[in-house]
Formats: sequence, structure tokens, C-alpha cells
Amino acid sequence: MKFAALILVLAALSNGASAQSFPNPDRRQKLATAFSTIDQAFTDFARREHIPGAAWGIVIDGELAHIGTTGLREVASKAAVDADTVFRIASMTKSFTAMAILKLRDEGKLSLDDAAERYVPELRALKYPTSDAPRITIRHLLSHAAGFPEDNPWGDQQLAATDAEMSAMMRAGIPFSNAPGLAYEYSNYGFAILGRIVANVSKMPYRDYVAANILKPLGMTSTTLEPADVQAARLAHGYRWEDEQWKEEPQLRDGAFGAMGGMLTSVRDLARYVAVFVGAWPARNGPEAAPLSRASLREMQELSRARPTSVTRTPTGNAQLSAGGYGFGLGITETCTYGHVVAHSGGLPGFGSQMRWLPEYGVGIVAMGNRTYTGWGGPFTAALEALEKTGALQPRQAEASTALVQAKGDVSQLVTQWDDALAERIAAVNLFLDRSKDRRRREIEEWRAKVGTCKAAAPFTFVENALRGRWNLTCERGNIGVSITLAPTMPPTVQFLEVGPPVSAPRGACQP
Repeated sequence: MKFAALILVLAALSNGASAQSFPNPDRRQKLATAFSTIDQAFTDFARREHIPGAAWGIVIDGELAHIGTTGLREVASKAAVDADTVFRIASMTKSFTAMAILKLRDEGKLSLDDAAERYVPELRALKYPTSDAPRITIRHLLSHAAGFPEDNPWGDQQLAATDAEMSAMMRAGIPFSNAPGLAYEYSNYGFAILGRIVANVSKMPYRDYVAANILKPLGMTSTTLEPADVQAARLAHGYRWEDEQWKEEPQLRDGAFGAMGGMLTSVRDLARYVAVFVGAWPARNGPEAAPLSRASLREMQELSRARPTSVTRTPTGNAQLSAGGYGFGLGITETCTYGHVVAHSGGLPGFGSQMRWLPEYGVGIVAMGNRTYTGWGGPFTAALEALEKTGALQPRQAEASTALVQAKGDVSQLVTQWDDALAERIAAVNLFLDRSKDRRRREIEEWRAKVGTCKAAAPFTFVENALRGRWNLTCERGNIGVSITLAPTMPPTVQFLEVGPPVSAPRGACQP
């Protein structure tokens, strides 16, 4: 893809997620003031954890805003990591596999609720754990709910298995830790099967399908499933830290299990990929440019299979409540600090990586290192805290619909000067049944008696969605807070109205 064309694609991907959608017009410049602190956090982490080399990047509004690197891509030659160094990203490959499956789904070539055995005949003879167990579906595999046992230690060593060897494994049977559809349990085997489905449905090898339908359209020219395809001068060698020294790990070749963890990429390419997911938010009008529709990209980033809630602590000691699970090829977390968080890590002998982004904030982080199972959780959390300290890491503002703006004006007029005809015109059928019109008028008049004459014109304090918002009316002796929700009628009318003390925007995802 030519550079100019690629710029147009990325611009379309980030359409609707520009700085204008956020409360701070200078957000990108202010967020950039945290980059040096972030670089220090990643560099210190790499040194402390004996990581030979690493690269990381910050994505803002669909663009790679910053790259950081440290250390060596190859210890023996002392070759340094740079922005074009290619690392293996292991299980982060799963999102590429999920994207391929959804693309085939969107083209009408399969359904997520199809039995997997429809496309992988070797599964037809599986012995299920109970007589009432459902057949494994594609949806089960995408969300780690097929009932297969967690297999990270075993799965890492299957990467280079041949198609024939994988077929023999499946014909020999697969043990179940749960009946399908009952619980989340991470399965590399399950995603290897999804890779087989991609190949069988598309009638082309998995690696070729992904290259033609995902990597090429996105201009990801440094990304591949085969280490031998990477120029020697760009390839990061993998190491483990043992006996107070780095010991090189052999590069595992691509094979039948590549769909679960075989991808290699650079920080530039990975940032471009993350930008595709960030650019799917918010839902909006406009042209589609990604290999997958924005709706399907958002579907990948929504919770499909829950896992137990947990409480962790940030590097500064703050408690962090996390609830979530798995979407399609991506981990989903709901936190009190940032709300919706999407992420995935990757680990293989010699490598560890992570990508994480905040859909409602338009910000993402990627990092790759060449030490076995490099865990990036600490520096990622520190990076987000550094961005937050700039004061510019704020969620995107929801846009009020025309109906909500109109209702705000009508309700503001009603509060400043009650009018029965206006009240009847804007009220949904329930409004004066829930609390009588006379009572509502009396309550509003009592508030006006406290604060005096009010101005009807007022901006929204907080817009929760297109049909729900809060604002404050400025009055002689104080403010009056107003909150409304519109009903599902055409035209939308006011089904909820609260008038009282001044209102404010919520301070966090867990705040009312």
C-alpha cells in the first residue's frame, strides 16, 4: 500500500475519534508531556527484569504518537533495538485469528453458532464429558468457553506442529475440564482449531488468508508468522535469564498452531493494528475503511465470557477493582478508574508482549520484549497513571441528540417559569403518573424560592448518552441541578425528570 493511501485509511479509521470529541482541546500536547516519564518507567523495568531489549509505543487518536526503545535485539552482536525491530508477539495473534473468523462471518461463509466440527471433521468423534454437553461452537472457541483445559505451558511447544500432526491430535481426542459453554478457561488449542476453520472455509492456508485480508489492507508490512521471513538485521532474538546470564531461545517455526501465537511484528505495525480497534469507537456515520466493519471490531471488544472479579493494587498503592473476561481474541476488563479496558498479552520462550487500550479515551499502549514471558503489567499501569497526571486523560464526551438538546431547552424553560401546556407537551405518559404534575410544580417552585430567578440557558454538565443528560441552571442565590432521560417514543419525550441540588459529571466509572 502506498504511503499516501495508507494515511487516508488511518484517517478514516480514526474518524469521529479526534481531539474535538474530548473535553480538552489541547489533550494531545498535554498527554505528550508524560512521554519522558513513561520512557523512564519502561527503561527501568527492562533493566530491573533483565530484559535484553524492548520497544513500546503510545497510540493517541489512531496515530502512533510516541516510540521508545531500550537495549539489544541480539546480545552476541550487541545490535540495538530500534523502532523497526520485529518481535514475536505470541498470544496477541489470537485477535488476528478472531478478526479473520468475523470477516468470514460477515461475508456469510460461517456463523459463530455453527458447530466447529462442521468445518473441522476431526472433531466429530470427540467424546464429550457429559451426555447433555452441547457441541463445541465457533463462539465457544472464540471466547475460551469450549471446555478445554488451560494449556499455556503445553501450547507454547506446539507452535511448529504440522497440519498432519494436529489432525492426529484431534482424532486421538481432547480431554475436557468443563462441559462446553460453562466457564472461561484459556485454550491455545481452541485458537489453533479456529485457525484450521479459517483455512478450511477460505480454502487457503491461515497465514495466507491473514496476510491478504488483514495485514496487507492495513499496510502491516513488517508483520509475519514465519521468523525466517524477517530480515536478519531486524529480527529480535529471544532469551531467558538464567544463572545470571541471558541464554538464547530457539525461534519456533510457524506451523499448525500459528493461529494461537505465531505472529511477529514491529512496534510501528502493532500500533497501527491497535489504532484500528481504537478507531472503531464511537459508533458513528461515515465510510468504513478497516478489513472488518467498525461494528464487528466493537463486537470483538465486548465481553463474551466472564471470569471472576479481582482486586489488585497499582504501583502507587491504589486499590483497583477489575471485572471482565474475554471478548473475541481480546481480554476485556471493566475498572473503576477507566471503565472499559481492552488488552491482550503474549508470551513464548524468549518473548513477552502486551497491547492495551481505553476505547472511550482514544489512547492505547503497546510493548514488546525479548525475554521469556516478559510481563508488562506494572509499566503499563504506571504509563496510564503518568498520562492521567497530565489532566488530559479524559473520556470521550457522548454527543447529545437533537431531541435531548431540545428537551434540555424545554425543561430549563419549565424550571425557570412553570407552564402547564409546556409540561404536558414534553412529558412522557409516565412522568406525571410517577409523581403528579402539581407535586412536581410545587417542588420546582420551592427550589426557585431558595435560589431566586434562574437563567434558562445552560450547557450540559454531563451527557451520558444521546438521550440522557444533566446540567445546572445558574440562579441569583445558587444553582439548580437538572437531570432528564428521554423515553423510547417518537418524538422522544421526558420520562425521567429530577430537579434539585447542583449536579456534576461522575468522577470515575464506578461513581454515580
